[in-house]
Amino acid sequence: MPRRCAGSVPRQPGPRAPLAPPAQPDNDPAMTDRQKILVLTGASRGIGHATGRIFADAGWRVITVSRQAFSPRCPWLGGPEDHLQIDLGDIASLPRAIAEMQERLPDGKLDALVNNAGISPKGAGGTRLGVLQSEAAAWMAVFSVNLFSTALLARGLIDNLAGGGAIVNVTSIAGARVHPYAGSAYACSKAALATLTREMANEFAPRGVRVNAISPGEIDTAILSPGTREFADREVPMRRLGRTDEVADAIFFLCSARASYVNGAELHINGGQHV
Repeated sequence: MPRRCAGSVPRQPGPRAPLAPPAQPDNDPAMTDRQKILVLTGASRGIGHATGRIFADAGWRVITVSRQAFSPRCPWLGGPEDHLQIDLGDIASLPRAIAEMQERLPDGKLDALVNNAGISPKGAGGTRLGVLQSEAAAWMAVFSVNLFSTALLARGLIDNLAGGGAIVNVTSIAGARVHPYAGSAYACSKAALATLTREMANEFAPRGVRVNAISPGEIDTAILSPGTREFADREVPMRRLGRTDEVADAIFFLCSARASYVNGAELHINGGQHV
C-alpha cells in the first residue's frame, strides 16, 4: 500500500473538464501550409511595434489594433489592410471590432492574442497622478483600456483561439509596487490585469488556450518619463533600461510551442528591479 506523508489528506477524485489537445509544434508538417496569425493591440510604438516586427519576421501574419492610423514605419506585410484603428476605451464598440478581427481569419483560427494596449495619464509636466489627483473619469478611462478591453477581447475571440492558441497580457512592475512615475489608476489596473491573467489561465486551459503575462520594468521607448534613465541607472540591478526587443522576444516565446506547458505565469522583464 503506498505511503503518504504524515498528516496528508487523500485527494478525492472529482469530475474534470476534458482537456483540448496540446498546441502543434512550430515545425509540425501539418502546420506548414498555414500562416499563423497574431492579433496585437497597442501596436503603433514601443513594445507593441517591436512585437509586431518579431512576429512578422518569423512569418506570422500580424493584425494590429491601435487608436492611431497605420504607420508606414511598420515593416510587416499587409499592414494597412490588417490594421484596425479602434479606441479600446470605447467598450461599446468592441463587439464590432471583434467581428472585424474575425472577418480577417480565413479559417476562423487565431493563434495568438497579445494585449499590449495601455494608457497612463500624467499631470502637468509629466508628473505622477496619485489617488487625490485622479478624477473618476480618469479611473474609468484607464480601466476600460488596460483591463476591461482585455477581458472582452479574450471572451470574444475564445472560440477562434481554442485548440492551441495563446494569450499574452502586458502588465507592469507598477502593478506590484508603488512606482515613482506610474500613477495610481495605471498601477491598480495592471495589478488587476495580473489577477485577470490567472483567472483566464485557469478558465481557458481546458479549451486549449494558454494565458500568461509579461511584466516590463523600465523600457527604453520614445515616451519615457523625465528622470527614468537616471532612475534605472540607480535602482535597476543591471544598471540600464530594457530594450523593446527584449520584451518582444519574451512575448514571442510565450506564444510559441516552446512554452506549451507554461500557463498562468507572469514573466518579469526588468533587469532584476523587482527583487
